Amino acid sequence: MSLAVLYSRALSGMDAPEVVVEVHLANGLPSFTIVGLPEAEVKESKDRVRAAIQTAQFEFPARRITVNLAPADLPKESGRYDLPIALGILAASGQIPKESLSNYEIAGELALTGELRPIRGALAMTYHMVHTQSVQEISAQAKRAFILPHLSAREASLVKDAIIYPANTLLEVCAHLSGHTELEQFESTAVFQILPYPDFNEVKGQSQAKRALEIAAAGGHSVLMSGPPGTGKSMLAGRFAGILPSMSESEALESAAIQSLNGNYKLENWKRRPFRSPHHTASGVALVGGGGIPRPGEISLAHHGVLFLDELPEFDRKVLEVLREPLESGHITISRAARQADFPAKFQLLAAMNPCPCGYLGHYNNKCRCTPDNVARYKAKISGPLLDRIDLHIEVPALKESELTSATNSESSDIIRARVEHARELQLRRQGKANFALGSLEIDAFCQPDDAGMALLKTAISRLNLSARAYHRILKVARTIADLAGDAAIKPNQIAEAVQYRRGDTQ
Repeated sequence: MSLAVLYSRALSGMDAPEVVVEVHLANGLPSFTIVGLPEAEVKESKDRVRAAIQTAQFEFPARRITVNLAPADLPKESGRYDLPIALGILAASGQIPKESLSNYEIAGELALTGELRPIRGALAMTYHMVHTQSVQEISAQAKRAFILPHLSAREASLVKDAIIYPANTLLEVCAHLSGHTELEQFESTAVFQILPYPDFNEVKGQSQAKRALEIAAAGGHSVLMSGPPGTGKSMLAGRFAGILPSMSESEALESAAIQSLNGNYKLENWKRRPFRSPHHTASGVALVGGGGIPRPGEISLAHHGVLFLDELPEFDRKVLEVLREPLESGHITISRAARQADFPAKFQLLAAMNPCPCGYLGHYNNKCRCTPDNVARYKAKISGPLLDRIDLHIEVPALKESELTSATNSESSDIIRARVEHARELQLRRQGKANFALGSLEIDAFCQPDDAGMALLKTAISRLNLSARAYHRILKVARTIADLAGDAAIKPNQIAEAVQYRRGDTQ
């Protein structure tokens, strides 16, 4: 029977479902048909496959060739199916053996010369292949290996327990499957060194802002910084990722897999918290993701990292509103007429803005000439519901000449990160998650202050007209402040500090 069956992977959101590549040769007029909902780039693989097979000195069969990519209702895109289709044709025509094909999953784009080009999503596909096999408890003998282009193998090898065979050409893969020359299993010998972040000790002054950012890092809280131009808001934001707790193996894999979906993952960013800073002209689709074939947006690319929105009021208001749901849920569902995709979006929001259109409201040089109406319209560009979801609202004032010209004696990022990691460890031991992720019942269990603190909080709610969400967020921030201090109970001064970070709600 002139039939060969191989295995590959598709990409559907964060999922990478298995694709069965079935190649059938029949008698009749020569033709080459690909079925199974292929996109244009998959249909174009016919010409690449034909040229690559002939260049490798194999015979391209002059028969009716039918390639089925199953499941039939899953859209197939990109050139990753070139290699399995070519191998299927060679196996079905008896030019390479079929017996070992079931031991591998195969993906790779072919050049007309028969060389293999790197593919998008190699890490994501390998991650899901290993995860699926571990869930199904497949034996070590039955565990499939992945044959990939050499330039994609190093990325895929980041997945623990994955068996990767890299190849440079179609001919090398055929020699391996035929038993003539075996491909060497990829062994990653590279030692990944996390690129250093800019250090906090480079920032002069701004002790209150640094304190707020330390609290935000310890508990995973969102922050809005407000201050005149040139006071260090962007400088502080650029150093924030350097005081976050170190990434775990699972967090690093999830983050890297998302970056791999866009084809722009860099190995030197392994275990480095992502820092995304889109321009204020970005669209809503750019932020949350989308497209005909859904791709992750900035909030997903910032998964387990930081999303920094500079000049917040300059973003289109409709664009900012799309952040409200992901800030609460930690994921985004992109729905289109024909497709739906889920992407994780557990990002930490940092935002910065000027206090008024000219930027100098409250500056010690009294340069601001904005009218109250102008200031109110400027601040109204950010909706109340979005502001309500931001935990800490902090002022970043202009530095005096004496502060600007004096030598810095600030703490380094390493010292701050040590305190942050200690506080985060307390949270994980106590409740199994960071404080920002606590639900209402967990807040009642872990974040209740004493009588004096509760009386202070009730007064703040009454005078500042705080919402129920603001009440819960104040308690979570106060819990983080207590964790940084090493206190088991939340004290009144810690409630007071948490309340002052909600001043932006009333301004």
